[in-house]
Amino acid sequence: MESVQVTFCPQVAKRAAPETYIMKRLPLILIVLACTSALATGQVVEEIIARVNNQIITRSEYARSKDQLRDEIKSQDPNNADKLFADREKDVLRDLIDQQLLLDKGKDLNISADTDLIKQLDQMRKDMHLDSMEALEKEAEKQGVSWEDFKQTQRNQIITRKVIGEEVGGHLSINKDEAQKFYDEHKDEMQHAEFIRLSEILITPKTTTPAPAPNADPNTPSVDQTQPDDAAKQAADAAALSAAETKAKDLLKQLKDGAPFDEVAKKNSDGPSAADGGALGTFERGKLAKELEDRTFAMKAGEITDVIRVKQGYAILKVEDHQMAGVPALKDALPRIQDALYYQKLQPALRAYLTKLREDAYVVTMPGYVDSGASPNQTRPVETTAAKEADAKKLNKKHKKLGIL
Repeated sequence: MESVQVTFCPQVAKRAAPETYIMKRLPLILIVLACTSALATGQVVEEIIARVNNQIITRSEYARSKDQLRDEIKSQDPNNADKLFADREKDVLRDLIDQQLLLDKGKDLNISADTDLIKQLDQMRKDMHLDSMEALEKEAEKQGVSWEDFKQTQRNQIITRKVIGEEVGGHLSINKDEAQKFYDEHKDEMQHAEFIRLSEILITPKTTTPAPAPNADPNTPSVDQTQPDDAAKQAADAAALSAAETKAKDLLKQLKDGAPFDEVAKKNSDGPSAADGGALGTFERGKLAKELEDRTFAMKAGEITDVIRVKQGYAILKVEDHQMAGVPALKDALPRIQDALYYQKLQPALRAYLTKLREDAYVVTMPGYVDSGASPNQTRPVETTAAKEADAKKLNKKHKKLGIL
C-alpha cells in the first residue's frame, strides 16, 4: 500500500498529543513565511503513517510521542535512559493506535468527560494553590502550553480511563483464595515500622496592626511611641490568639457532636491541607514533634485530640489509621492486596481487549511503521484513491480548525 503524503506546513500540523506534550505555537508571521516557502518548493513535509477507523495518525504526532517518552524516561531513570527507551520505543505507535481505539469506543458508549474535566482542572488549580481557573490557564500559557489543547488532552485521558474501567476493569474479580495466596507470598514485603495517618484542623490567629496616632502638629517634636505601640501590638496579638482558641474549641465541640472531620476541615481549617479535608499523610515514630507524637501514637484509629497549641496557632488532630510495627493482618492489608492483584490482571486483560478492538476496526499502518499490538485477525481495508483524498482532506481540516490556513 502506498504511503499517503500531503504537502503542507509542518508548523501547523498539530493536534492534542496522546498524553501531555503540546507544541508551542509560532507567531503567525513565521508560520506564513514557513508555509510560503514549503508550498513554493512543493516539498513533502508531513506524512500519514496510520489510519484508525476514520482518524489518522501523522508522522509528527509519532515523533512528538517518542520525544515525550524519551523525556519521561530520562526524568525517571537517567542512568538507564537509553536502554529503557530502546525497549519501549517499539510500542509508541501501538500506544497511539490504542488511544484512538479507546476514544472511538468512548463515542460508541456515549461517554462524556465534561463534568470530570471540570473537577480535574479544579483539583489541579487547588494543588497549585491558584485562586481561579483563569489563573490556571495563565499558568499553562506561561509554560508555552495551548490551553485548548491541554484541555483536550485531559478530556481524552478521562474518556480512555472510563472505557477501560467499564469495559475491562469492571469485569475483573478477585476472590479470597487469591488474596490469601498473595498475602502469604509477600509477607516479607509488607513489613513496616509503626505509623499513623493523620488529618488536621489548623486555626491561626488573625492579627491586625493598630494604626499609629496621627501627629496633629507637624512642628511638634517627635515623641518615642515604641512602648505604647508595642503594648498595642501585644494586646492585638493576645486578642487574636484568644479568638483562635475559642474558634478551635467550638470546632472541637462540633466534632464531638458528630460533625464530619473532613467537612469541618474544608470549611474552617487555615492549613494547606484544608482542600483535602485536612489529610496530612502518614508518619512513622520519630517524624513528629515529641509532644504531638506522644499524644497521637497513644491513640487508636478514629480518635480525635483536644485542642493543641502549636507554633501556627491551635490544631485538632485526628488519627485516621494506626498500624503497629510488623506484618499487618490480612484484613488491614486487603485493600493494598486487592489493588496489586487488580493491576496484575488488568494489563493482560486490557491487551486482549485492545486486540479485539483492532479486529473489529479498520487499522492500517504504512510501510516502514509497525503496530506492535497488531492482531493477525485484523481486517485490512482496500486503499483507494478516494480514501487517500479523504485523508488529505482530514489533514487540511485539522489545520483550518486551528485558524491558520
